[in-house]
Amino acid sequence: MYQATSVTELQQYVQHWKDHDQSIAFIPTMGNLHAGHMSLIEKGQSLCDRSICSIFVNPMQFGPNEDWDHYPRSLDRDLELLKSIGCDLVYLPTASELYPDGLDRISQVQVTDLTDHYEGAHRPGHFTGVATVVLKLFNIVKPDVSVFGKKDFQQYRVISKMVDDFNIDVQIIGQETTREASGLATSSRNQYLDQAQTEKAALIYRTLQQTAYQIDAGERDFAKLQQTAVSVLDEAGFKTDYFTICNAETLLPATPEDRDLVILVTAALGQTRLLDNIEVSLW
Repeated sequence: MYQATSVTELQQYVQHWKDHDQSIAFIPTMGNLHAGHMSLIEKGQSLCDRSICSIFVNPMQFGPNEDWDHYPRSLDRDLELLKSIGCDLVYLPTASELYPDGLDRISQVQVTDLTDHYEGAHRPGHFTGVATVVLKLFNIVKPDVSVFGKKDFQQYRVISKMVDDFNIDVQIIGQETTREASGLATSSRNQYLDQAQTEKAALIYRTLQQTAYQIDAGERDFAKLQQTAVSVLDEAGFKTDYFTICNAETLLPATPEDRDLVILVTAALGQTRLLDNIEVSLW
């Protein structure tokens, strides 16, 4: 597996592969890799000749009350995981490489409509930081395909809309959520849960499944379904930020006429905020 730390170095590999008509899949990450990340890379490998993974803890997407310094970093382990699945190249940029004039002087990408609510409301500026760094990385790597996990469904939709709005020549693929045997969505945040919390956290997915089942069975009182789900989680000890049934395209609150839905939930267990979702197709 090759490693690149500069734009020039990375682009030499990319140009060599493109000169040989090889397609490139790109998976941007912040490291601390787990099975969910591996599924993204393996999906890219199934679609393209070459796979590139970036590891960069992006300071621009952290708010003033979020501790960038203590974000979990496990580079040696990450590199071993990437080697084990045959990733072709890992890009390891620094903040000074991507933001040479500092965060205050970088142009910013704001994706309208999709970023004002849910995680955007709870983490102001977060999606601006995500969209900005992803656009920079797309312009550096120039991939044919980029794979994003649907566990962070709002992020997946934000990146998809950015690509459409700016006519970026990359195909965005959404990869289904990787789950533990209990149904708990695989996440770097799970490491902060103790054993009892880990067992309890599986209730999030069970509640999503139950709500989806009721919708599929014909229930259209979405407000009632949301209220019931929040009560189930909060009574079990969660602090639910939101549990919302949405139009899967716009992320606006669902109407009875909508056919492609997504149920978004974020709930805290102790100090750990857990995100999950489930899609519902009524066609």
